[in-house]
Amino acid sequence: MSWPALYTQLVGANRHSTSLGKIWLSVLFIFRVMVLVVAAESVWGDEQSDFTCNTLQPGCENVCYDQFFPVSHIRLWCLQLLFVSTPTLLVAMYVAYRNHKDKKRLLQSSGRAGFLGNKGQEEELQTLKRRRLPIAGALWWTYACSLVFRLLFEGGFMYALYVVYDGFHMPRLVQCDQWPCPNLVDCFISRPTEKTIFTVFMATASSICMVLNMAELAYIVAKAVTRHLRGQNERKTCRKSSRERTQNKTNHKLHVSP
Repeated sequence: MSWPALYTQLVGANRHSTSLGKIWLSVLFIFRVMVLVVAAESVWGDEQSDFTCNTLQPGCENVCYDQFFPVSHIRLWCLQLLFVSTPTLLVAMYVAYRNHKDKKRLLQSSGRAGFLGNKGQEEELQTLKRRRLPIAGALWWTYACSLVFRLLFEGGFMYALYVVYDGFHMPRLVQCDQWPCPNLVDCFISRPTEKTIFTVFMATASSICMVLNMAELAYIVAKAVTRHLRGQNERKTCRKSSRERTQNKTNHKLHVSP
């Protein structure tokens, strides 16, 4: 799947999200995907070819490169973006399931199983496709789980990046004594300052996305709690009003009885 195709799918699912979710999608594609595609790939394009060591021993540069770069930054970031985007696709799948279920119910209620020729019913089907589902019930749980998985994936990949490369700083010089190197050799990394800047930038953008996810999760939880408490108060008010009406009727009967 290409980045534009992924963006199209996420935009379709994001139509049912909150304002914070729309901000998250903008940060994801503008500050992460665009930077990764336009700039970061060119910076890391010469990663292995310009990794040089002060030895002519065959195979030494390859094993030293594998020691200090077990996985490419670009591939790790691409995996991170794909994993982070996947939970949102689960929301899109649930919305598609709901639309299909409601469409089937609409077809059955019309007494037909095929294409609807009635113009009014066709408009109802189009409205069904364009509608925005409220984040409640099963959709709330699906959306909340997607936010939790986003946070776990973001945190897990940031931790992996920090552990694998021992921080976000790219050193100019690394020393390697792996076999078949004859002794301790010095190896030099190309564009270390530029790579450090991009690494810190991508880590910062990932942190911003995590903050947005936590804020959105707190928002939908608070909204669900508020909706639950409001419903309880309304039910209590209805029961109280019902009891008052019953008591008033009883008092009226006692008052008018001889």
